[in-house]
Amino acid sequence: MSSRSQAIADILTRAIIDHRLVPGCKLGERELAEIFGVSRIVVRQAVIRLADDGLAQIERNRGAFVAKPSMQEAMEIYDALTLVEQGVAAQLSERLGPGGWAELRQHVERQRQAVAAGNNALADVLGQEFHSVFVRLSRNKVMQEIHAQLVRRTTLLRSLITADFEYCNLLDDHSRVIDLLEKGRLKKAMELIDTHHRSVVRGYIMDRAVFPELSPREALAPYLGDEGSKAAAPGDTEAGDEQNGARIYAIPPANLRRNHAGDP
Repeated sequence: MSSRSQAIADILTRAIIDHRLVPGCKLGERELAEIFGVSRIVVRQAVIRLADDGLAQIERNRGAFVAKPSMQEAMEIYDALTLVEQGVAAQLSERLGPGGWAELRQHVERQRQAVAAGNNALADVLGQEFHSVFVRLSRNKVMQEIHAQLVRRTTLLRSLITADFEYCNLLDDHSRVIDLLEKGRLKKAMELIDTHHRSVVRGYIMDRAVFPELSPREALAPYLGDEGSKAAAPGDTEAGDEQNGARIYAIPPANLRRNHAGDP
């Protein structure tokens, strides 16, 4: 995949995670090529990357769309998350030092303060981030990559659902997992991780529009550089570009490589 295709895939992923490109939204090659100032070939490569990550569906003779998961798929995603986090738990119970436990407890305390302040939106974000911190502390890069991909797929669910979560209960789960692992009670901790994710899935109410549907141009506007675009480097133009000197919008690196993992 070319660097431009990767950059576009990153932007589209960010827009999906931010609920600006909602499930079912058409990812038309021609429109996206016009928005980014690149060829349809470059866009096609980016969309294939999204499909590989489970964020897009490509349908014969219809084109590509932001994926629209079912409740069954939600259950399967969270089953996979459970297995990954249980594996991480086994590693942390043996290796994590005092500093790691302290970091996890500080994160839980921030979430607790958000709940106490009635800021459920922040509590939700911090609750998701807890899982990424949990996996990061394993220092297992493969598990981190698998976990991040699964988490990206949970963002689609949040575009389809309203959530009926008891944030206090989920917060207590996080705190209890830390306590159990620190005390070496791995089996109980793994059981709680499973129960926790099943509670999250039960909190989903599917098939209700939660976020407004925007056109791709409207949805992508925040991620495109205000100063216009920069010319493709000589020799970087893909064969088949529809315009000579194809240009791609200048995207701040922070927008391209922000942490994709909102956590479940």
